[in-house]
Amino acid sequence: MYGGIDLGGTKIQAVVIDDEHNVLGSARRATPTSGGPADVAAEMEATLRDAAKAAEIQPAGLAGIGVGSPGTIADGNVTSARNLPGWEGTFALAATLQGALGPEVRVGNDVQVATDAEFKLGAGRLYNSLLGVFWGTGVGGGLILDGKPWIGRGGAGEIGHMVVEIDGARCTCGRRGCMEAYAGRAAMEEHARKLHEEKGRKTDLYKLMEEHDRTRLTSGIWSRALDHGDKLATEIIDRAVKALGAGIASAVNLLDVEGVIVGGGLGVRLGHPYAKRIAEAMQPHLFADSRPPHVHVAALGDLGGAIGAALLLQRDGARVASRRSDVSLATRSGR
Repeated sequence: MYGGIDLGGTKIQAVVIDDEHNVLGSARRATPTSGGPADVAAEMEATLRDAAKAAEIQPAGLAGIGVGSPGTIADGNVTSARNLPGWEGTFALAATLQGALGPEVRVGNDVQVATDAEFKLGAGRLYNSLLGVFWGTGVGGGLILDGKPWIGRGGAGEIGHMVVEIDGARCTCGRRGCMEAYAGRAAMEEHARKLHEEKGRKTDLYKLMEEHDRTRLTSGIWSRALDHGDKLATEIIDRAVKALGAGIASAVNLLDVEGVIVGGGLGVRLGHPYAKRIAEAMQPHLFADSRPPHVHVAALGDLGGAIGAALLLQRDGARVASRRSDVSLATRSGR
């Protein structure tokens, strides 16, 4: 059995899987909003312990633990995971978790490992080249080229920081005009708050946030606001879709991939209707507009990142199921 941890800006998801990618146990906790990398690592440890308990195994009995983390990854160290509290520098995440839990720990980019999982087990199984776009707290990207993950020198796939408007909106990374400045949930929340508090725009976003006992505008809050016909929420989501269309199309113009997988908290929550809208928003920007890539919602849902993280260990010796295996194997819960 293998452990997998998906570290996101809002939540930490952990799973325990077997060689056939059955999910034997899973757990979820909120990502800390204060403190620093050590506090985040402690919550990751606790989430993995919860998943191991659900699978009726001690963490020390796992064959290994994989982690998908934002930021720049090198030798198990994570640098500049800016959507996480106090994580500007470098933190030895693999060594910290291995010391606390016991088994070998390997760390990969969160969106790349989720894209790998979709390629092997999910919506990307039909393709040999693939772009994963994970729309959540930020906008992350993962690449499969010629059947293999492409990470460049360690920082490939940062599609959220492709510029969609010169001297445009300020991004959470500090630069201007990034796609994430328009479509990342953190930037969307900041924009909504400014329009609501400074411009007097009416919205139910914050009322819904309080009613559902949330401290942030989560994917669920945005979805509910859209269902309620909230005009400000609709305007900001429309702006995000427009930016996603331009940014993804630009990446496709460069790479000419066969498929695009839309995942992440917002991508999965808003689902197929919004994947279709993103595909339509891409069309005017595509150079080869007569043969656009196929656009799908991530098939593995919220567990895809954690399953992909566990696959980091399975690559080195454990049997990996055929890409034609049923997606239900990866999502089925229980023994």
